[in-house]
Amino acid sequence: MTKAEAEKLKAAGNQALMANNLSEAIELYTKAINADGTNHVYYSNRSAAYLKQGNATMALEDANSCIGLNSEFSKGYSRKGAALHSMKRFNDAIAAYEDGLSKFAGDAALTKGLNEAKRDKERAEAGPSMGGAGAGFNNLFGPNLLAKVAAHPKLASYMSDASFVEKINKLSTGNMSEDLIGDPRIMEVLQVMLGLPEKDEGGASSSTPAPAPAAVPKQETEESKKAEPEPMEVEEETEPAVLAKLKGNKLYSQKKFDEALQAYDEAISLDGTSMTFYINKAAVYLTTKQYEKAVEMCKEGLEVGKANLAPFEERAKAYARMGKAYQVQKKYEEAIECYKNAQLESFDKGVQRTLKNLELEKKKADTLAYQDDEKAEEAKARGNDFFREKKFGEAVKEYEEAVKRAPKNAIIRNNLAAALCKIMDFNGAKREIELALDLDPEYVKAYARKGDIEIMMKEYHKAMDSFKKGLALDSTNSACKEGLKKVSSMINANMTDEERKERAAHAMADPEIQGILQDPVIRQILQDFNDNPNAAQAAMRDAGVRAKIEKLIASGILQTG
Repeated sequence: MTKAEAEKLKAAGNQALMANNLSEAIELYTKAINADGTNHVYYSNRSAAYLKQGNATMALEDANSCIGLNSEFSKGYSRKGAALHSMKRFNDAIAAYEDGLSKFAGDAALTKGLNEAKRDKERAEAGPSMGGAGAGFNNLFGPNLLAKVAAHPKLASYMSDASFVEKINKLSTGNMSEDLIGDPRIMEVLQVMLGLPEKDEGGASSSTPAPAPAAVPKQETEESKKAEPEPMEVEEETEPAVLAKLKGNKLYSQKKFDEALQAYDEAISLDGTSMTFYINKAAVYLTTKQYEKAVEMCKEGLEVGKANLAPFEERAKAYARMGKAYQVQKKYEEAIECYKNAQLESFDKGVQRTLKNLELEKKKADTLAYQDDEKAEEAKARGNDFFREKKFGEAVKEYEEAVKRAPKNAIIRNNLAAALCKIMDFNGAKREIELALDLDPEYVKAYARKGDIEIMMKEYHKAMDSFKKGLALDSTNSACKEGLKKVSSMINANMTDEERKERAAHAMADPEIQGILQDPVIRQILQDFNDNPNAAQAAMRDAGVRAKIEKLIASGILQTG
């Protein structure tokens, strides 16, 4: 799996985290880490997901890994401080934040975290705000409260709400603030933890838990799922216009769309001040794929709503429905504008998800629309001219333009990698050459280029693999032959101690080398080289073992001679 694929996994993890799908986010970040274990950002993001899930121990472990990979990344210290704070290890949290601020003076996140940790430490030392009763709560619940709630058949259903988990964490410290007392779910927790009988709906005590309340129907705001007229009101309404609307709703549910439109027109004629009738009529047009009429009806409804001070939620619904009509027509700019207007009127999470997905959809559509093989070749030719003139910065710009025009052209990416090497951007060059090989796994010239880049990055063991892969495809390729000869001589060359350390440090960042060193068989063989050479030599007859030992030698981890 390439680093580009790891980045895609990270991006998907970010989306899952923002949508509060924490288990999915953790799984995606873990896959990204497995693909590229040297990227500190992946550990940082997974730490955030673990902490949001309530798993402070794993959050702390990932924060430490993040700092270990890159001590110059401020968020690593923020993640560590937040995890320690969540575990009520206030002194350690303060130390983590102060450690970060010593490197990143004035960092807003670190400063805020430090102040909050100090504040909560002072509160903990001063004792709970509820006098003697507060201490009793602290002793009663303690740090295991979260686990007790999660194990309870009724209370566990609340654990999907991040705000509830945060309140439980606060309750476990004995801090009974007003926001806790005002939450009926917290009162249920107190009732269960204190062993009090739960009450039924009539107020009488009962030894068995009361049945969970019926689920409240979700307010229709996510237009991408279903465009539907206003649901029938619960309360009894007798106004003629309302009765006409209810008649229209029933006809709509029966898919009698023409009759439903007539009923909504009747409602409008009886009461022209309600925008709801217009929105419901727009839903009929949307369902029958008369999108332009749906847009016009929403616009009319908005005019009526603004003139008669309709609720913001109603206006938001009109904008969202209009956005859906534009969206299905792939009029992305108009749809995005409508969804944004809906959020300005009344924010809704469902509409926000639709908006984010639509923005991604528009980005993909714009990217596809920009692609043009002929213009890609023109940009590549200009890049080649600049490269020959040694104007490497201009060559990079032209090759990047060519990549945008033809992202699946492996030759263009190979040229871009060559230009990036000339401006010393070896990481960028390696990224592009790996993408070129993903597009064309039999592109021998790309393997030669990859090997050259890895030599420049002092990743000799990887360079040797790249040249060998190229020769496996074309045993006569001179670039791969010369490259293999060159890297072999460099591996066996005399080096200073500093050069050996630098080479070994590069190797230790490679997940493959890390995996070899963790292999118990290899570890035993390495020990046998000192204690039992005959056993080590016998083990080396195995082709797989020999390949791994040779890779350690090539990487500089294992010294010979």
